[in-house]
Amino acid sequence: MLFSAPALDRVFLELGPFTVYWYGVIIAFGAFLGVYLASKEADRLGLKKDILIDFVVFAVPIAIICARIYYVIFEWERYADGPWWSIFAIWEGGIAIHGAVFGGVLTAIVFARVRDVSFWQIADIVAPSLILAQAIGRWGNFMNQEAHGGPISQSTYESFHQYLPDFIMNQMTIDGVMYHPTFLYESFWNILVFILLILMRKYNPLRGEIFLSYAIFYSIGRYFIEGLRTDSLYVFGEVRTAQLISILLIVISIILIIYRRKTVTVRYKDTPIPEKKKTNHNHNKKKRKKKKN
Repeated sequence: MLFSAPALDRVFLELGPFTVYWYGVIIAFGAFLGVYLASKEADRLGLKKDILIDFVVFAVPIAIICARIYYVIFEWERYADGPWWSIFAIWEGGIAIHGAVFGGVLTAIVFARVRDVSFWQIADIVAPSLILAQAIGRWGNFMNQEAHGGPISQSTYESFHQYLPDFIMNQMTIDGVMYHPTFLYESFWNILVFILLILMRKYNPLRGEIFLSYAIFYSIGRYFIEGLRTDSLYVFGEVRTAQLISILLIVISIILIIYRRKTVTVRYKDTPIPEKKKTNHNHNKKKRKKKKN
């Protein structure tokens, strides 16, 4: 089906030879808002401010680099014959959130060991900010007219026309054909996950469960939405990389939750003492009690 609609300008600002794209502005705004919320929560829990800021200084650039490497690896045919500098043209789109998450998690593990803090506490604090940044970042895909699904039917178009604003309808119309706004589906799902994680904080779950819940619920939404997209990365054959990673994350996260519920007693709001030290402290306390008896 064909529709006529003008697309929004991808360019946010032009300064001489430099061009700033909406994609980069939206991604940066999501990251900034996420860091702000995480720092406020770290302060509320009594974690030293410099610890989280120091972590972010390392984690953000590493996550972006890993997101780009992940994307380029699975889209190598696209870059192999092109100019070498296109590999670094991140402003044109082409980053994978799973690569960013893996980079961020590895950074957090190393950082926690070096600074002698709990990895799980950092992960729990950052998880809601991460999913919110992802929800905002999907609008960068919207501006680039990417990460969309297949063409919609006439009946679907009429249904969308009743509920979606014209600017979304128009932007998702490419070469006269309107496509499923999968960016919008995922953004909406991520906001729901964000609300869930914020509510979990009130009930003071075991340390680590907020982050692991993020991994589970984000992956559930991503699995189904990925099946609608036309620009998926494939690990082999018809197996979509994001769907395979989502299944693995769900399974691993559930196993970790079960395991930690049997071995960990530290809760989300407990004082920011490294888990290993707290465990040793509790063990020594029990030994002293036995001696008294």
